[in-house]
Order: sequence, then C-alpha cells, then structure tokens
Amino acid sequence: MIRVHDAYGRELFITKQAWRDSVLIGNLEKLKNQPDELASMIIMALQDGFYAEVLPYAKHLATTDTNHERGHMLHAVTLLQLKEYSKAETVIAAFIRTHGETGTALTNLAKVHAGRNDNDRMIETLWRGLTLDPNQENGLLWYESIFREKGGDAAGNKAFEKVAALPGSWRSQLWLARNCLKQQNLSDALSLYAKAIANAPAPVPADLLQQISGDLGQHGHLPEILQLTLPHFNARHHGIVVGNNLIKAHFDLGQLDAAQNILNALYELKRPDWSRTLSFWDNEIAKMRVSIADKIDPARIELTLLSIEGPVWLPARISPLEIFQPKRADAPVIALLGGSVESDALKASDQPQLSNEAGRLSRAIPLYLAERVEFFTTSTTRTLVPYITSPNPAFALMGSPMPDGDAAQHARNNPRPADYAIITHIIHNISPWLITLRLIRTIDTRCLFETSVQYASSTIGAAIGELEAKLLSFLPKETDIAHATPPPSYQTVPASSVPGYLSCSEQLLAIRAAATHKETRTLHGERDILMNQLLLCAQLPLHTTPRLILSQSLIKLKEMSPNIVAEFKERVATLEKEKPLPATEQPILSRIFSEIFS
Repeated sequence: MIRVHDAYGRELFITKQAWRDSVLIGNLEKLKNQPDELASMIIMALQDGFYAEVLPYAKHLATTDTNHERGHMLHAVTLLQLKEYSKAETVIAAFIRTHGETGTALTNLAKVHAGRNDNDRMIETLWRGLTLDPNQENGLLWYESIFREKGGDAAGNKAFEKVAALPGSWRSQLWLARNCLKQQNLSDALSLYAKAIANAPAPVPADLLQQISGDLGQHGHLPEILQLTLPHFNARHHGIVVGNNLIKAHFDLGQLDAAQNILNALYELKRPDWSRTLSFWDNEIAKMRVSIADKIDPARIELTLLSIEGPVWLPARISPLEIFQPKRADAPVIALLGGSVESDALKASDQPQLSNEAGRLSRAIPLYLAERVEFFTTSTTRTLVPYITSPNPAFALMGSPMPDGDAAQHARNNPRPADYAIITHIIHNISPWLITLRLIRTIDTRCLFETSVQYASSTIGAAIGELEAKLLSFLPKETDIAHATPPPSYQTVPASSVPGYLSCSEQLLAIRAAATHKETRTLHGERDILMNQLLLCAQLPLHTTPRLILSQSLIKLKEMSPNIVAEFKERVATLEKEKPLPATEQPILSRIFSEIFS
C-alpha cells in the first residue's frame, strides 16, 4: 500500500498497482517537461520500487534537466536498480566527460564496480568520490560499513575520522559525535557538532540539524538541543524532521509557548503528510497546559448559561437567513439544557480537565435536538449550556441533571421566556449507557414527558434518532406545538453521519464560546476542528447544514486566529468546485466563503 493525500488533505491508502496505473504514469507524463517536479516524482517512485516504470522518464530527464548532475545520476541510479551496470556506467562516463568528476558521480560509479564484484576499484572510486564530496550520506555510510564489517566498530570509527579530516567535511563529525554521546562524553560531542555546523553550507542542511537534535534528545541533553539547533531553524527549509525534535525539547522543558510557536510555523506550510504528527503535538500541548493550570477554588467559580438561539450554526444576524426563514414572533419557545454526565470515572475536581467524549456528547445532544425541533415543529428553540466565566473560562460538566424547577427558572429568564424546557442527561455508571430526557412545562414546572434510550459509542446515531422520534411524536399530543414541514434546504443527516455531525456542532459551540469571551486559550486543535468539518461537508455534499457549520466556525475563528483560517482557503475552494450545493444554496454559501477569505 502507498499513502497519499487528496485535495482536502485526507490520508488515503491505495495499492502499488493502483498507484502505478492511475497516478504514477499519468503524473510522469504530465511533468515530463518540468525538470524539478519530474525529478521529485522519479525519486519518490524509485523509493517505492517502480524502477522499470520510471526508466524512460529518467532517460528523458538526463537530456533535458538543466541540473545536469541530477538528471544523469537519476538515470544512472534507475539503471543500477535494474542491474543494468554497463548502461549505468555509460551514463556516468558521459556525464564525467562533459562536466567532470563529482562526488555523487563517483559514488554511483563505485556501485557499478560493486555490482561486478570488483571490490578494489569500488573502494578506490568511492574514496575519490568522498574526497570531492565528503558529506554525501550514501557514500559516507557505505564507506564506513565496509571497514566496520572487516574490523568492527573501531575500524568504522577510524573511517569516519579519515573522512572528517577532508576539507569541508561535516557529516562524519555527526557520527563521531554520536559515538561520543554513547560514551557519555558530551563535551567532545558538542565540539564536533560546532565544527560540523561551521563547515556546513547555509542554510544548514535539515539532516544535519535532525541528527544533532535527535542524538542529543536520545541522551537527555535538552538545553543543548535548543542551544545548537534553534538559531539555525527555519520551518520552510527544515520542516517536520527538525521541527518535531525542537517541539519535543521545548515541551519536555515545559516551554509550551515556544513549542506552540514552532508548531504554528509548521502548520502554516499546509503539508497534509505532517498533519498526524502536528495534531499529536497540538493535543499534547493542550493536555500539558491543563495539567499545570492552577487549581480552582470552588468559592471563586462564576457560572452562567450560554444561550444559543435556534441552531448553533445559524445566528440570527447573518445572511444564511436567506436559506431558512425565521419563525413567527409568537411561536412557542423550547429551551434545551444538557451538560451533565453521571459516571464513576468523572469525579468532582478542582483541577481543570480537557473535554472527553461523554462531556462533548452532553453538549451536542441538546444542540442536535434543538435544530430538529426547530425545523420539524412550529416552535423555536434556545439551547442553554453551563459555562464557567471565572476564574478561567471553560465548559462546566455537571454530575447530575439540572432539577426541574431550576431548569424552568433558567428557561424563563429571558426577555422571551421559554414555554417548555427539555433536560437531557447521560448516565455512564450503568450498562448499557443511557441518555435520559425530561420535558418540563416552565409555568408550573410539571414534567409532561420523560424517556430514555440505550446507547454505545458505535450506536449513538441510532440512539439519537430514537430519542428524537419519541420527542417529536409526543409534542403535538400534549402541548400546543404542532408538526411542521422543514424547508427543502434542510436535509436530515443519515444515521451513519450523525456522530460526526454531533462532533462538528459541539466544536462550533466551543468556537463560539471562545469568541464570545475572547479566550483563544479555551480552544485547541483548531485545525483538526476545521478539517473534521470540511470532511463532513465532503461526506455530505448535498447537505447545507455542514457548510453552515464550517462557515460559522471560520467566521468566528477569523476573529481570533486569522492565520489558521487562511490555511484552509485552497481546501474550501476545492470543496466549492468539486462538490457544489444545489443551485438555490450554492451562491449564498459561495458569497459567505468569499467574504471569509477576502
């Protein structure tokens, strides 16, 4: 299998044969007259073992590449992989006649001799190549391995020392320093590293900084990593291979802001193949911030209820009202309250904690039911979410459902009092897990209806559907709320997509809360959030609401983190081009996205 990424940044795996037939040959043909891109494609294909497939393109590159050494050597390397030693020698010899000997050319010529078992000429040619370029990794490690196989580690070390004495050498010093670290000789290792950096070209090669930071990290010398590596680090040039080591060093030293700065610089390069590593560090930094946060004095906690009018993705003041018309001013109001989980694993704590699956679900369920009631009944909805405003803004997670009387009181505490309150609650300390629901008439706190559904992580979509059906079936029977037909622009999400939809809705709630309280510290993983929402849009290409979730998240995040929003411009453009909404909604969403990225 070969790992690839699509235009949205999704990681996909396809078989080598499928890659060859559907991607490789077409790309090689398309890049035939673009030497830099063709060379990169040939290198990647050689690493995946497609020697015969790239041969004609490597031969073409040798005649067209303005980087003559690169073009000829890739042709020669392809022939070497096919064991066409005479043809490879011909290519190398032609290059040397025209452009002279280079380290890489002689190293590849040494491989020709090795293929013919001519060991004396192999070693002599390889050494000549190292005298011309002592820092070619393939040639250096090959040279050292020859002597180590004959005389052990000491002989291998002497081979490194011999190459290190050559003018301009820096790679051998890295390996000699590694041996010093193994012998707990930090002083000599640092001296060798300083020589290597002094001899290296500018900008300092990525593999040089990678080996220095990696080897020092392996032996626990974290301040030395930053001292030697950080002054030379450039995210665009050195990328994830060095950035990952620097993030870890800062993280292990407790320098979280510095780690986050490097993480952000790498994110801005928009490399989907780095996303898994960067997401890991994003979460680790967030967990560490929470774990070292000051404990909260319960007496200082100030609690409120965030009020979300209607669907979380449809604030009343924005243009999507062109798609969904507002309810009548005298429509009955239903307030939905959640944010409570009963679980043995969740204990009252004075230490802030990251949200877990149950906590997020406790907020997502009222949001989902709110939009379903909004569109399938004559009522309008308001979601009330427990939220800590001081000392540190955060969602509050209760251990028991709000009492009926309190729920009724909070539901009516609004210029437009709610007529009914729905209280949802999650119970995790029994098996199977339960979601409970109570419908309260707020004027007299009478419970009109209560029910529950069982669920597991894998069945949450079906469980939410069952809960919704019970609620919508009851409302017209015992209240003044009637059924309504939703507008054509509102589509029901299939049960298989409900878990992702719940997650994306709750993430938008978190973004809205952070924007309201101007607290970016309450957010983490913003890029993962946007990516999840983008992929939900791609998964449900004809559904309007996922686009609105994404658009509202981008609007709110732009107020706090415009650089993060800018990273998604091309991906959203791809979504708009490849998976447009129906004609009635697409112009509206296109205008919103255009305004976001203007």
